[in-house]
Parts: sequence; C-alpha cells; structure tokens
Amino acid sequence: MNSGRIAFLGGGNMAEAIIGGLLAGGVAAAKDVVAADVSADRRACLARLHGIEVAADNAAAVRDAPTVVLAVKPQQAAEVLAGVREAMSASQLLVSICAGLPTAALEAQTPARVVRAMPNLPAVVRRGVTAICGGAHATAADLDRADKLFGAVGVVVRLPEGRMNEVTALSGSGPGFVFAFIEALEEAAAAMGLEPAMARQMALETVRGAAELAAQTGTDPTELRQRVSSKGGTTLAGLAAMAAGGFSAAVAAGMKAARDRAAELGR
Repeated sequence: MNSGRIAFLGGGNMAEAIIGGLLAGGVAAAKDVVAADVSADRRACLARLHGIEVAADNAAAVRDAPTVVLAVKPQQAAEVLAGVREAMSASQLLVSICAGLPTAALEAQTPARVVRAMPNLPAVVRRGVTAICGGAHATAADLDRADKLFGAVGVVVRLPEGRMNEVTALSGSGPGFVFAFIEALEEAAAAMGLEPAMARQMALETVRGAAELAAQTGTDPTELRQRVSSKGGTTLAGLAAMAAGGFSAAVAAGMKAARDRAAELGR
C-alpha cells in the first residue's frame, strides 16, 4: 500500500483480522502498524502475535498516521473520536468499520477525511466481504487506499452510502445467519440419531461445499437448487417442508431487522 503508518483504534477480532491480512499479504510491514486498545492483555497479545507497536494512548497512536482505522463499537465511537480530535488533521484518512455510523456523523467529529467500511467476520480467515463508501471529502485515492486495506482480507465492493445498511444486513450479519443454519442442521441431524461430532462435521462441510460450488462455477443458485431437487425426491420434500415453515419469510425478516437496527445505530 506504501502509504505509511496505519493506526488502529481498537484491537478486537476484526482489527486483528485486518492487521493479519495486511502483514501476510505484504500490504504493510509490522513496523508501520500500531494498535491502541484499553486492554493491556489485548495489547500484549497483538504485540506478541504480530510484532506490531501497541499503545494505551489513542492520541499518541494516531498522531502522524496517514491512515487511521476506527475499530471500536459504534456506541464508543464518539468518545474515542473526541479523545483524538486534536491529534488528527485534514491530511489524514479515517476508515471507520463502526456498523451503522454514517460518514456525515463521523465527519462532524473529526477533521480527517472519512471512508466508511462494512467488513464481516470471515475476514478472520481472509474470506471476508467488505463494502466501502466515501464521505463528502474522501478522494478517489482514499477509496483506493481503503480498497487495498480490506482487499488483504477478502473481496471489496464499492457502493453508495445509501445502501450500506442493506450491506450490513447481508454480508455483515449474514455470517451469523449462516452459523444459525449450520447449528440447525447439526441439531436436527443429532436428533435423528447421528453422532453429534459427525453431525457437526457434515453440516460444516455441506455448507462450505455448497458455497464453494456456487462461487467456483458462477452458476445461479436457483439453477443449482433445481439440479439437486429431483422430482419426487428427498430435497424437494425437505424444501417444501421448509417453505411451509416460513423459511424464506424468516430470512427476509431477519435481514430487515438487521437493516433497521443498523439504521437505528446511525441515528
């Protein structure tokens, strides 16, 4: 990326995933990354595992860092930004991964240019999906910088900010929905008599294999579903029972609830 120091405000799981991707992909060197966190144990862990600089003082971490990644809970963002406001300037780029917080709200709290990002948990294994959008003062170069940042941990898409709450519901909350589906498959299989450890392995590999098949072939999921749904067969019987139980409606309701909650967080 060749853009100098990168400071992380918050050293939680998502921040660590991004840091790991940056270092593994050669996008940044350990000497150019600093993470600030309130937890001494967390700071020690990040320093030990990644060899990066850590700090207890947020303002010290961001000073002179061309790129600052805001990686705290949305409810903590205002307090954290207030604490570093005097240490930041318009020459810096603030990349926020705080769900629901619009760029305008962030720009009101920092002199830096702002890019908003919505990464998801699979970034931990470099299979994430991150949507990004620029604030009022963000440049094309800023978006390119954010693209490289998150490209280290998966796929990056650029969208208008007006679609970010929908992205939060789909790729942000989506992994949680998939985990719930895996749990349901596992529990149902165990209830039918399969050994629990085997049920878990088979549920995991079934979901992973199906997703990989759709991704690698580029075939429409509808067509793939139809291929595996022989007339009078087991899959059609199962899908019919799921439909009768409101499967699609439940998924849609879950996504709508996640989208609406993201909008609430931004207000």
